[in-house]
Amino acid sequence: MIRELLLVRHGESTANVAATAAEEDGSETVDVDERDADVPLSDRGVEQARALGSWVADLGLDGPDGARTAVWVSPYLRARQTLRAALDEAGADVTVHVDERLRDRELGVLDLLTRRGVEARHPDEEARRRRLGKFYHRPPGGESWADVALRVRSLLRDLDALPDVDRVLVTAHDAVIMLVVYVCTGLDEADLLEFARGNTVTNASVTTLRLDEGAAWWTLVRFADVDHLSEEHAPVTAHEGDRDVRPR
Repeated sequence: MIRELLLVRHGESTANVAATAAEEDGSETVDVDERDADVPLSDRGVEQARALGSWVADLGLDGPDGARTAVWVSPYLRARQTLRAALDEAGADVTVHVDERLRDRELGVLDLLTRRGVEARHPDEEARRRRLGKFYHRPPGGESWADVALRVRSLLRDLDALPDVDRVLVTAHDAVIMLVVYVCTGLDEADLLEFARGNTVTNASVTTLRLDEGAAWWTLVRFADVDHLSEEHAPVTAHEGDRDVRPR
């Protein structure tokens, strides 16, 4: 039975950079050539991923304690690049499990549109989003936060059934990490949205959840910790904005 979840968001991606630039320029669209699954890390994102290596080394993934640690990752390139760079820096030789349930939230018709673009090109959808709220709004061809929560619940059941594993390291995306926190800590919709308004899953950050013996819900030990990053070599990047309309 797993007792600890270590949730890592991928480092800064080229789409993060493009989305921020588009928002600042007042553009309607985000200039990204790749499909979401193939978006790579930016140069800064690579440095952030390497900086995670010291934190991974301290975990001892391939030592005696590491035998009880499973490592899982989203299939999206930016997540796999982040994990691989961190493992290489740490000199850790471990089995990595790729699972599509850890993929980023799919935005459907709103993909690669800025807030201005959504309002200009899909005003009816923007009105529907405001009425339903972030948690339940499902853009055509995309997913709501509730949809992502369903695949998170499915994944957690499988992780809990892993034999001889009490700790899992997961590398994924901001929406996935936020919804793991939601599922594990027993938040309701209002609590989740309030928490999300004041907290951002920053690039290459670490979120830790722990399940104490006999407890019904997990404890959020730390959220979006970036102590392993440094202003000189791997600065923190947050890319604030409306996650409903921007690529991550």
